[in-house]
Amino acid sequence: MAKNVVVLGSQWGDEGKGKIVDLLTECVQGVVRFQGGHNAGHTLVVNGEKTILHLLPSGILHKGVECMIGNGVVLSLPELKKEIEVLEQQGVAVRSQLKISGACALVMPYHVALDLARETKRGQRLIGTTGRGIGPAYEDKVARRSIRFTDLLDPEHFSDLLQENLDYHNFMLKNYFMASIFDYTQIYDETLALADNLLPMIADVPLLISAHREKGYSLLFEGAQGTFLDIDHGTYPYVTSSNTTAGSACTGSGLGPRYVDYVLGITKAYTTRVGSGPFPTELTGPLGDALVELGHEFGATTGRKRRCGWFDAVAMKRAAQINSFSGLCMTKMDVLDTFDTIQIAVAYEKGADNFYGRAPVKPIYESMPGWKCSIAGVDSWAKLPDKAKAYLKRIESLLEVPIVMVSTGPDRKHTIQLEPIF
Repeated sequence: MAKNVVVLGSQWGDEGKGKIVDLLTECVQGVVRFQGGHNAGHTLVVNGEKTILHLLPSGILHKGVECMIGNGVVLSLPELKKEIEVLEQQGVAVRSQLKISGACALVMPYHVALDLARETKRGQRLIGTTGRGIGPAYEDKVARRSIRFTDLLDPEHFSDLLQENLDYHNFMLKNYFMASIFDYTQIYDETLALADNLLPMIADVPLLISAHREKGYSLLFEGAQGTFLDIDHGTYPYVTSSNTTAGSACTGSGLGPRYVDYVLGITKAYTTRVGSGPFPTELTGPLGDALVELGHEFGATTGRKRRCGWFDAVAMKRAAQINSFSGLCMTKMDVLDTFDTIQIAVAYEKGADNFYGRAPVKPIYESMPGWKCSIAGVDSWAKLPDKAKAYLKRIESLLEVPIVMVSTGPDRKHTIQLEPIF
């Protein structure tokens, strides 16, 4: 059985990873978030009560489970503090469970300003970012000028780094974007005040992971966003600024590649994406509106309405190849309960040989009959109608990856587990 399991989004994000990580946390001793920032929203529903997490690993609601934020995450200290305080008010002992890598690059106020200024300047060509500074923070990381969490341990060193960064970014904000600039003293004071609150949780996360592995513990590695928002393998340039695919679980946490035992892909029974960019199976008429309404398709982070369409088996086949999925979890099956006919994109017309091309592609669909009854909350395979089983089996055959879990509702208990993972 698996010890180290990676959980990833297989589409453009919002597939329901948070619920599955929360569910599987019952089987592990630790959960590691390995990339992204507070631009991701993971929604958990436990006994009807909803919790939305942005930076904290989705296992944080389980007592005694160590939760780690890995070096691949870009960290907004104000947002992290706010998220911790909300959960503490609910009785969750976050500070005793959470460890934060000192190597995390920080999202600073000027990153947010740059993000917003760039989107404004792009006009109609905007990327559709969340405007939370994630891209500029990753740019600083790659340019080797980031302020990292560990730098806050030395206020004098932090002061020097902050001054260098402000000299650079204030120049760009003032002279290129014609935007307001930032005051050194205010950012310095506010950041160190946050550091006093959060630095007690700093840790050497790769060392912790290694120690857990040597003890025989089981760990979950949690990604944010989805496969086709990956900076290298996604629908560039309409992507996020980090690697969202399986390889990032190792680079963003410190887990050695040989120690990954299982890669679980999370996918909806249909397809959604937020923001601009290609979407071959998008439905823009009444069917798309129905999916938005039935699936409550609004972003957990921004509240933006998601674009919706039929299941894209061509894209999912690529996701399976890139991530080497061991198994799939199909979420939101119940959203399709009322449809007479359900379509699956099984091929693209000409141009499909270049997945990264910018030319629009037209999907070729295969129709399947809908099951026309409610499966909301169904928790066993035997209770699923035959047409729902046939839909899942057809997708399984197209992707050549087993479907090992099926989600039929938002709560933990609304899950069918077909094969054990741990």
